[in-house]
Amino acid sequence: MSEYLLFRLYGPLASWGTTAVGEVRPTAAWPARSAVIGLVAAALGIRRDEETRHRELAGGLGLAVCVERSGELLRDYHTIQVPPERKGAAYRTRRDELGAETVNTLLSQRDYRTDALYTVALWSKNGCSAPSLDVLAEALRRPKFALYLGRKACPPALPLAPHIVSAADLREAFDQADFPQVAFLDSLPSSGERIFVWEALTTPGMEALHVSPRRDDPTSRRRWQFGEREEYYRSEQTARTGRRE
Repeated sequence: MSEYLLFRLYGPLASWGTTAVGEVRPTAAWPARSAVIGLVAAALGIRRDEETRHRELAGGLGLAVCVERSGELLRDYHTIQVPPERKGAAYRTRRDELGAETVNTLLSQRDYRTDALYTVALWSKNGCSAPSLDVLAEALRRPKFALYLGRKACPPALPLAPHIVSAADLREAFDQADFPQVAFLDSLPSSGERIFVWEALTTPGMEALHVSPRRDDPTSRRRWQFGEREEYYRSEQTARTGRRE
């Protein structure tokens, strides 16, 4: 038997960063590893410049996500005014930028998931120095810093309700998830499938349909660098509810 920490992520908006080119900022359909580790780090009160603590946290935890509701895609066209680059010109604050003699308008495209619901599972890796699951659960109940779902404009809309379960494998752990009932969650739009994604472990308790690489393993918070990992994927059909995605 192994122990797993389960918690719930839901918000009207979420944005899970993925590879971005130019002005396009897409979102993945489920949380990136870096997003979950960052959320847990915020709950623990780990600051961005504490590189050692971030590495210990990222290296000591395994991650899996169950997509209960994948939500719908929302695309936002975002405009911002910035001064043109000039030799010798330095803008230290946003006020300095807007006070420039001339400004240009930049247009970017930002994607979000609306009304998506996820169950996250974390487990401790042997021989690592990350905080215990009990410590993580208590931090998620009473976070030191504000939590958000990928972007600061996307706070959680429900308590995360963290709890620890003992299970023979990951699938059994997800089946044991016990969250407080919230009536409106049953009416969220559903695509008619439940998606499981996990990283390599010996006892998933289910067979992956495919394995794909994902560059979302945080290696340096300060330099904003990410390593590549393998992500195992499985989807299962469920009853379709709500409006069609």
